Amino acid sequence: MSVPSAPAAAAAPRRLADPGALVPLSMAVLYLIWGSTYLAIHYALESYPPFTLAGLRFLVAGIVLYGFLRLRGLPVPTAVQWRNAAFTSVLLLGLGNGLICYAEQDVGSGVSAVAVASMPLFAALFEGLYGNWPSRQESLGLMVGFTGVIVLNLGSGLSGSRLGALALLTAAAAWALGSAWSRRHDMPPGPMNTAAQMLCGGIVLLLFGLLHGEQLPVHPTLRATLAIAYLALFGSIVAFSAYLYVLERARPALATSYAYVNPLVAVLLGVLVAGEQVGPLDLAGMAVIVSGVAVITLGKRRRAH
Repeated sequence: MSVPSAPAAAAAPRRLADPGALVPLSMAVLYLIWGSTYLAIHYALESYPPFTLAGLRFLVAGIVLYGFLRLRGLPVPTAVQWRNAAFTSVLLLGLGNGLICYAEQDVGSGVSAVAVASMPLFAALFEGLYGNWPSRQESLGLMVGFTGVIVLNLGSGLSGSRLGALALLTAAAAWALGSAWSRRHDMPPGPMNTAAQMLCGGIVLLLFGLLHGEQLPVHPTLRATLAIAYLALFGSIVAFSAYLYVLERARPALATSYAYVNPLVAVLLGVLVAGEQVGPLDLAGMAVIVSGVAVITLGKRRRAH
C-alpha cells in the first residue's frame, strides 16, 4: 500500500473540515438523532415518570454544556438574560418537551412526532401577533396543515387518548410561542443560550414532576437509564451542536428541514423497533401536515427574496 504524499495527506483534514462535507453530515445527525428521540422517550418511560425524565435529561445536559462553555471562556449570562432564558425554558422545555413525555405514556412515539410537526403552523400564527402576518401562500399552508392535524386526530393513534392529543398540540404551540418570544428579547449569546435554557428548564421540569407527585424509580431498568443518557448526550448536546453548525453555514431552510424528516424517522423507528401500529389516517395526517409546513416554508423563502 503506497503512502500518500505530504500535500495529499494535508488535503484530507481540509476536506473533512470543508463545510461542503460537514453540512450534509450534520444534517444526517439532525435527521436521525432528533427523529430517534421520540423512541428514546418511549423507552425511558418504562421506569421514569414523564416530567422527571425530561428534567433529568436537560439538567444533566445543561450542567455539562454550561461547564464546557465556561471552560472555553464564554461569559456568564447577565441577570436579564437568565430571566429571559428561564421564561423561555418554561415554554420550550417545560411545556414543549415535558408535555411530549407526558403524552407518550399513552400515544405512540411516531404519532407523537407527527403531532409535534405542527409546530411551524403555530409559529406562523404567533408571528402574526407580532405584526408579521402570513402571506397568502403561508395562509394556504396554515389551512392545509391544520387540516392535517384534524385528520391526525381522527386516526387510531390519537383518537384513543384525547388528553394525549391535547398535550401534544399544547406542546407544539408552547414551543412556537417560546421561539417567537425569545427572538425579540435579550437572550444569552450563541450556545450559552442553550446551556442556560437547559439548566433552567431542567429545574422547572423537576418542579413540575414534584408537583405532579412523581418520584425517582427505586430500580430503573438499564434500558430506561441508557435512554435518558442518550437523550442528554446525543439529543440535547450533539444534535443541537450540529444544528448550530448548519445554521451558521447553510440556508435556514436547510437547517429547519428536520421538521419534515423527523416525523418520518420517528414513525419508521416506532414501527420497526417498538412494534407500534400506525393506521391509514395517521399516515394521511402526517402527509397533509408535512405538506402544509412545506407550503409555509416556501412562502417564507419567497417573501424573503
